[in-house]
Amino acid sequence: MIEINQITTVFLAVALFALGSFLINKIGFLKRFCIPAPVVGGLLFAALATILKTTGVLEISLDTSLQSLFMITFFTTIGLGASFKLVRLGGKLLVIYWLACGFLALMQNVIGVSLASLMGIHPLIGMMAGAVSMEGGHGAAAAFGQTLEDLGISSAMTIGAAAATCGLVAGGLIGGPIVKYLVGKYNLTPDEQEAEAVEYENKHEQITSDSFFTQVLLITFSMAVGTYVGTLFSEATGFVLPGYVGAMFVAVLVRNIMDKVKPQAINMKSISLIGDVTLGVFLSMALMSIKLWEIADLALPLFIIVFVQVFFIVVFSIFVLFKLLGKNYDAAVMVAGFAGHGLGATPNAMANMSAVVQRFGPSQKAFLVVPIVGAFLIDVFGIPIIITTINLFK
Repeated sequence: MIEINQITTVFLAVALFALGSFLINKIGFLKRFCIPAPVVGGLLFAALATILKTTGVLEISLDTSLQSLFMITFFTTIGLGASFKLVRLGGKLLVIYWLACGFLALMQNVIGVSLASLMGIHPLIGMMAGAVSMEGGHGAAAAFGQTLEDLGISSAMTIGAAAATCGLVAGGLIGGPIVKYLVGKYNLTPDEQEAEAVEYENKHEQITSDSFFTQVLLITFSMAVGTYVGTLFSEATGFVLPGYVGAMFVAVLVRNIMDKVKPQAINMKSISLIGDVTLGVFLSMALMSIKLWEIADLALPLFIIVFVQVFFIVVFSIFVLFKLLGKNYDAAVMVAGFAGHGLGATPNAMANMSAVVQRFGPSQKAFLVVPIVGAFLIDVFGIPIIITTINLFK
């Protein structure tokens, strides 16, 4: 056995992220379906480690003790991006879309838990192929997977990562065909009226050492307070609340207080940069350490659950959400985004919508609503639903 220390593990995570980025730029399939770079690099390493172990050549042990630090940092940056001012810009469509995402999270957990119970496996394994990995994506799968493994559910992170990868590919595959069907059936065209342009953040804000340090201060403060909040809440109620959830919600409060007191102190370029880096390292570290050999027996149940999840979102998108959003071209484009982040992640949603508007025409409403909900509002419903499910079946 080779034991890789903490620092070398971080280096490997960064190197695998770089390798994933290189492969995505070279392989059209990976780029077309927006497979994240850390997923590509991390899963390649996990596959190699599995081959080495199962053939008896070598077993690799990684020190991933810094993984939680990167994870909490990433979710804190998401919270700091959650300005309530953005919510008001979306109006009625945003609220409908947001509620639909909450309903989807609930149904994804119902589907996952129900099918898992029918197939004789632990309900929380089914949940890992539900809202955690579908709407939550790889980030939530790795985070909640660790929580479940701490509760004694072995291979939860591996199952979540596998389900999230399947969902990501499916979300990229179905978005375009759904819109093509809707556009053809209802003869939809883009709205001629030019929508009012909205600036979310100052696109020309500069990153300086002082402003960057201010963002680090806000992030670490939110992390520190949030982890204590999570611990105190869990101790007081007996309800499992992961530390990063507390950090994210404290960050939401910090952001909106700063919007009132000193809005210029928030520099979203710096926060986004920190978030991108920490997410990349966190996911690489999470995926490179998964033990693929532990889920061989669950391959068929996992495929069945994910297939049903994809079928449900297609039916719900076409026959329910499209009509609720107004049964027009903007609604069709938003449905493409819904399929993207409902099965994968917000970047997948944006890729779906970009492909659609390049072919059929612009939709400014869709590009206003979907990123706001997909970036942070979705967690307002999703995380409580996931946490409640964990506590019901732990």
